[in-house]
Amino acid sequence: MSKLYVNIDHVATLRNQRGTTYPDLLEAAKLCENNGAKGITVHLREDRRHIKDTDVEQLRASIKSVLNLEMAATDEMIKIARIIKPEITCIVPEKREELTTEGGLNVIKYFDRLKGLVDKLQENKIEVSLFIEPDMAQLDAAKKTGSIAVEIHTGSYANAVGTKKQEELDKILKAIKHANSIGLRCNAGHGLDYTNIKPLIGKNNGISEFNIGHSIVCKAVLVGMAKATKEMADIICAE
Repeated sequence: MSKLYVNIDHVATLRNQRGTTYPDLLEAAKLCENNGAKGITVHLREDRRHIKDTDVEQLRASIKSVLNLEMAATDEMIKIARIIKPEITCIVPEKREELTTEGGLNVIKYFDRLKGLVDKLQENKIEVSLFIEPDMAQLDAAKKTGSIAVEIHTGSYANAVGTKKQEELDKILKAIKHANSIGLRCNAGHGLDYTNIKPLIGKNNGISEFNIGHSIVCKAVLVGMAKATKEMADIICAE
């Protein structure tokens, strides 16, 4: 059965907008955990635009579930991860000017760098997932790095319309099947909401974890974090 990990970056975005101490990130994480989330995801960006170093430290000390730290493949982030020791790190491409992560890693191009990073983190008993496009060659390269998992970038599917949407969904489904066949744990995330996630739900969907943030936080503005998280968890667990 798939698990829901809630990305709470945009709770921090709202907090930082006015430079306040609220909404409280730790309270948001607790509400998520109490309403079906099996993990908390945060992205510590180079420019610290939402999540701060102290946020990661405090979450590590307080949450009862799994901490998934999204980060770029930099020496600074490797050092932080080795100190904080999240259960999982998800390595993502990062550009300072982007609003959100725009695509998957090019594992083939940066293979040596990524393999070295995977080795360093897993030596410290930190699981590594690589955020990639639903591409067979990239999946094969990810397996060769020694990473135990990948997260399939679902953004192109989420943003597609018309016949293109089914084409993008088919790519994801084929990628999930291939990842499982070569022994990679397969996660999925980016742009998923309460409607477009449904074609990815099922008893044998091959997805271990969904990482979902923006749509849950947006709904929470209207109905509260507890209700927003529970509704998404119920959809995922209905498989």
